[in-house]
Amino acid sequence: MDRLPPNTSPEAFLQDVFKSRLVRDGKVIRRASRDVERYIGREAFIAEVYRRGFCAIENAGQIIIFCNQEPVRILRPRAPL
Repeated sequence: MDRLPPNTSPEAFLQDVFKSRLVRDGKVIRRASRDVERYIGREAFIAEVYRRGFCAIENAGQIIIFCNQEPVRILRPRAPL
């Protein structure tokens, strides 16, 4: 993602996120949670992910978006403490 100015509109942020070749090819992209909150807000972003039929997960301050409609499986859950 290009560096967006602080006054970027939510629409411009979404366009920037979802215009990449990875998205068109059904791959995986990631964005920092803080950027999502800053530019559009978590609820609006997740609504757009859902509208597109994609799936997203979050870990360590990153939102990972699976840009396809395939199921997501956790291959190895975290070991109990």
